[in-house]
Amino acid sequence: MSSLGWLTKTQFYMKKLIGTITLLRIPFSIYLMPIYWFALSNLEGDDIDPYRALYVFAIFHLLVYPGSNGYNSYFDRDTSSIGGLEKPPQVSSTLIYVVLIFDLLAIGCSYLLSPLFSMLVLIYMLVSKAYSNDRIRLKRYPIPGTASVVIFQGAFTYLAIQYGVSNSMDGLQSTYNLSAALVSSLFLLGSYPLTQVYQHVEDDAQGDRTLSMLLGIKGTFLFSAILFLIASTVLILGYLSNNQIMNIGIYLGLGLPVLIVFYRWQRKVTADPGNANYANAMLMNKVSSLCLSAAFITMVLLR
Repeated sequence: MSSLGWLTKTQFYMKKLIGTITLLRIPFSIYLMPIYWFALSNLEGDDIDPYRALYVFAIFHLLVYPGSNGYNSYFDRDTSSIGGLEKPPQVSSTLIYVVLIFDLLAIGCSYLLSPLFSMLVLIYMLVSKAYSNDRIRLKRYPIPGTASVVIFQGAFTYLAIQYGVSNSMDGLQSTYNLSAALVSSLFLLGSYPLTQVYQHVEDDAQGDRTLSMLLGIKGTFLFSAILFLIASTVLILGYLSNNQIMNIGIYLGLGLPVLIVFYRWQRKVTADPGNANYANAMLMNKVSSLCLSAAFITMVLLR
């Protein structure tokens, strides 16, 4: 083979590899951080082992979530914007093998913490794959599809993270903690349709019927506003019942930018539905993720 031919082939495989890694959307895992920090903020200080906490963070954000993203991309083969990627690269057969590697690493690494934690991780991965898999594809159905995301990315992951970090069920089943797990699902139920609001055309072309499509663009914003209000109310009542008054101030103070961005976006969409686009959705995602993470991190540090 000539040096030119070798170089061309190398460039081809490098481009393919970069595209595959890009579709794992590892940076997009940052947007799921609030669940992790929220779970830690409701653990007793003595139950948090910093090394286990870092290990659990890495399992979910560097292995589990990217594996789910890659699997989703493999079956969706999106040609328009998706979460974290305005212009997704072409999907290659390599992607599914990389996803398998990430999944096996996630199960193996979680097993080193405990067999039960490994099982919880496996259950999460199976449900996330059922969401996209072309034979099951929960994404086709607005209610079952949304429920799978809201329950398993919310309350299920919240409790799994707490168990992984503390290696104990003590305190996880308290009324306060279970209400906090519910809050995590309520927040996801409010935010999830907003991540779908710019994908109606793409989803319709693939035969998917998302909750946002069911609600319509304006209905999506109204639904999300109501759910955010309910989730915030339940959260604040939980803090009051647990005598965590300082946490209410932290949540309201650091959550204010989220409210402002949401209100401005809603006003723009009311004036022109075309503003329900990728750029605005990602801005909402970034602000809500970073602000809520900052709030819960602050609570963890102060405890």
